[in-house]
Amino acid sequence: MTTERELKEQMCEIGRRLYNKGFAAANDGNITARLNERELLCTPTMVSKGFLKPDDICKVDYEGKQLAGKKKRTSEVLLHLVVYKTRPDVQAVVHCHPPHATAFAVAREPIPKCVLPEVEVFLGEVPMSVYETPGGQKFADTLLPYTKDCNTVILANHGTVSWGPDVEKAYFNTEIIDAYCNILILARQLGRINYFTPQQTRELLDLKKRIGYDDPRFDMDNCDLCSNNLVGRGYTDFMPEPVAFQRDDACACAGKNGQAPPANGEIDSLVRLVTDQVMAALAALPGKH
Repeated sequence: MTTERELKEQMCEIGRRLYNKGFAAANDGNITARLNERELLCTPTMVSKGFLKPDDICKVDYEGKQLAGKKKRTSEVLLHLVVYKTRPDVQAVVHCHPPHATAFAVAREPIPKCVLPEVEVFLGEVPMSVYETPGGQKFADTLLPYTKDCNTVILANHGTVSWGPDVEKAYFNTEIIDAYCNILILARQLGRINYFTPQQTRELLDLKKRIGYDDPRFDMDNCDLCSNNLVGRGYTDFMPEPVAFQRDDACACAGKNGQAPPANGEIDSLVRLVTDQVMAALAALPGKH
């Protein structure tokens, strides 16, 4: 069993990783870990996560009241508590601002699914929560619609929150989402995103089930596997619209090799091109001069 001191050391190590990866500039970010059924460990406010020491770590109860620690606990501990109270299996939560994922948060661009196997297996649904001023209970409650079905959430105009069975796995979810967002941005610059077919997605979900991960899509079929299920099922009224990664799910499901259909502007250009060619052909017909 992990001791309190060992858990504090693990949190400091994850803090260094966050800082070194550029996920937590200056004093950004916060980390918590479940100590027992009464207490949590959390990082202090206004301390760089890259230079944490075990003695810096605070102890709080499940209402956010500080119980121990030389420094003041993070002001965003309420965000973490929402996860712990609704997910008794969760043992650690990491909140930070990884740049590529936070770019999606600032653009309010929904995270597309059915693109990368690792994301489907280890993350699954990655919704975006509505923006609220950080620090208070209203901000923390923006996570409530998603804690049951997810392990990673994008906070609109803010950053990410991820959780898991230990501190390292919670951090790994942060690494995965930022790497995925970086890949999406690079692929979009190349020109297109190719999506999995429903059958390919089903195979990944079967793999996910075999290795013991849960996913709300296990009982879904066809196009629902890659649609924005959490929004579609009424989890929240906040529905950010895709711009950079537009997709017609019905068309993409039936499309060749899962390739996304052209964006609206590309469709308009194609229609104009075909129209011009038809008109030119008609003008060239005998008797049309």
